[in-house]
Amino acid sequence: MTARFEAQRAALADVVAIPVTPFAEDGGVDQDTHRALLRRLLDGGVRIVTPNGNTGEFYALTPQERQLVTELTVDEVGERAAILVGIGHDVPTAVQSALHARELGAHMVMVHQPVHPYVSQDGWVDYHRAIAEAVPDLGVVPYIRNAQLLGARLAELADDCPNVIGVKYAVPDAARFAAFARDAGLERFVWVAGLAEPYAPSYFSAGATGFTSGLVNVAPSVSLNMIEALRSGDYPGAMKVWEQIRRFEELRAANGSANNVTIVKEALASLGLCRREVRPPSRPLPEGERAEVAAIAAGWSV
Repeated sequence: MTARFEAQRAALADVVAIPVTPFAEDGGVDQDTHRALLRRLLDGGVRIVTPNGNTGEFYALTPQERQLVTELTVDEVGERAAILVGIGHDVPTAVQSALHARELGAHMVMVHQPVHPYVSQDGWVDYHRAIAEAVPDLGVVPYIRNAQLLGARLAELADDCPNVIGVKYAVPDAARFAAFARDAGLERFVWVAGLAEPYAPSYFSAGATGFTSGLVNVAPSVSLNMIEALRSGDYPGAMKVWEQIRRFEELRAANGSANNVTIVKEALASLGLCRREVRPPSRPLPEGERAEVAAIAAGWSV
């Protein structure tokens, strides 16, 4: 750990908002709505955002659109929040995206899990090392969804690249997370529960200090209430929030998370904040299923 990354480490220990990417009627990125949604997050108390995350439909955006989303976010957010830019795909593309983020003044990059059917542990380290070494002045946060990865390999990566400062851990197994974090170095990294509010209480009990959120797009106060409870050790209070959001998150997780982004955009559409359209392989919610999502969103203090 180096002193120059202290601000980035502190920023990660929070609700890490993953903004949606709103689409206009012509199918392109709706820039004005995107800015409005970012302002709503900031006004709601959010202090770190991840443009080009999965809730932002990272894999459905073109390279030019990913650059545009980064540019819009940096310009709109300014100094009001930390910016953790999602990057990924092949190494040259990921490096180019990281360099672009650095040029714009972003603070950190989150490296999406390698999209490849054959990922060796040595290759995982090589992939992230190549990216981290290209931007040694940026904080780097691997996004881990691979249950086979060993914590010792993350420690090896950080030995070579001290700018690897945090981890978005998204394996749905709290016991595995607890072991992984301790094998890698519990105090060495900032641990972000990458499966959002449903897993945050159990992951916080094992050492996480931040969690990602797509729900925060809809109701910033709900997500912030949960992290305040967790920070204070009020697990009964955190579980009251958990109960409040349970059905919404169950809808997102159903059928292998088929409607993960769809439900968030549907809730925003019900509030008149953006269009409900998502891109394939996601699909808008059928009309007959929209009322339940609207009722949930209307019941929150937004």
